Amino acid sequence: MSADRNCEHIHLEHDGKLLLVDINGNGPAIPKKGRVDWGGEGFLIRLPTPSEASEMGLKWNEKRINRFRLGRDEHVIIVATPDVPWPEHWAWKDAVISDSAVDPVARESVYRTLHRVVSKVVITNSDGQILMAKVSRGFFTGCWTLPGGFVDYAEHPRRGAEREALEELGIEISIPDPKGESGDVSLGDDGGLIQQAIFQNDGINWLSFTYQCNTEITAGEIVPKDDEIEEARWFSKDEALENAVSLFDIEAIRRME
Repeated sequence: MSADRNCEHIHLEHDGKLLLVDINGNGPAIPKKGRVDWGGEGFLIRLPTPSEASEMGLKWNEKRINRFRLGRDEHVIIVATPDVPWPEHWAWKDAVISDSAVDPVARESVYRTLHRVVSKVVITNSDGQILMAKVSRGFFTGCWTLPGGFVDYAEHPRRGAEREALEELGIEISIPDPKGESGDVSLGDDGGLIQQAIFQNDGINWLSFTYQCNTEITAGEIVPKDDEIEEARWFSKDEALENAVSLFDIEAIRRME
């Protein structure tokens, strides 16, 4: 029996718990970690439709609507918080990914609710200029951005920004750490700015940490990474704002004193 073809689903999540139903719309259904063979042709567990959730007596507060395509179908996911106490008997959200009997739509919906963590750094010199890089691959190909990128697993965002500056531009920087959040205390203002945004209908949730440090680096000391950075250049604050395209970068530069 195939999964529901309605293509409209509701993602009801509360404190790490997610409502799933069986193929007939009965729930809650619980995934089995590591299941790869279940003796059937269709999926066993899926997200409910809004009408199925209503029939279970549930009410909710809608947060947003995500849209994405899997195969030939366009799926509409209502992401909402259920108006219930902690739903003890619902599925743990983290368990959904490892059960192959769960409909890919449910797994994709969980995937899209996870934060994508990036870390950037506003590098300035004594003239108040800002170092920016023109990237040659990825989402911002051909555009000027602040040095930075994805934070690695088990890596503090501050260390991630320092690592990215070294990898992208071949320069070693030290971001102040006045509270010792990522190791020993290092005096100074780190300019820490945390931002969150969902930019497209697909629902990918971005969490950005942007820091600030001051250093004296000449153009000759900058070695752009061949397959990632086309060039790097110092800009005045006004020039940096004119060239920046990332909303996270723009806000970080705007707040710089």
